[in-house]
Amino acid sequence: MQDLIKKAGQVKLLVMDVDGILSNGQIIYDANGVETKAFSVQDGVGVKSLVRYGILTAIITGRSSAMVDKRATEMGVNYVVQGRDDKLVALNELLSTLDPALGITAADCAYMGDDLPDIKAMQTVGFAATVPNAHAEVINRSDMVTTRAGGTGAVREICDLILKGHGYYQDFIAHYTLDEAKTQDDLS
Repeated sequence: MQDLIKKAGQVKLLVMDVDGILSNGQIIYDANGVETKAFSVQDGVGVKSLVRYGILTAIITGRSSAMVDKRATEMGVNYVVQGRDDKLVALNELLSTLDPALGITAADCAYMGDDLPDIKAMQTVGFAATVPNAHAEVINRSDMVTTRAGGTGAVREICDLILKGHGYYQDFIAHYTLDEAKTQDDLS
């Protein structure tokens, strides 16, 4: 686990797929053909925590929907790329638009995906994560498999790990408890 925390501590940008990662992967249509997705509140708290500590976040998804834009806005996601089947090309294009002063390369990114279109992007980044119900080929190429499935807090697990890697986790928890915040030095 310490190796994963150390690796997560290098992450400057978390990139997430939507279907199967931020949602459970189901696409539900109502009687009028309107698409619906369900998102985890716990994932939202996790993503907001990264934003609080200056760690950038992005969504890259093959589908396009207004509800993804709405959820991304609620969570404070920095970059949203929709309607892109080639996730590696989308990732590289996103990285090319970032301010060079940030110094973010693919090696500084974590990517969460669950299916075959995510693999190339996952193989390019410094930290690849997936969910237990992902395609077997994705699991085989991941640094970490969360304990929770997509849409049920899996993203939160990665966010917490990134916070631990950066030494922010105890401070983050202290915002929600009456406990005193502990610094990384206090934990050694």
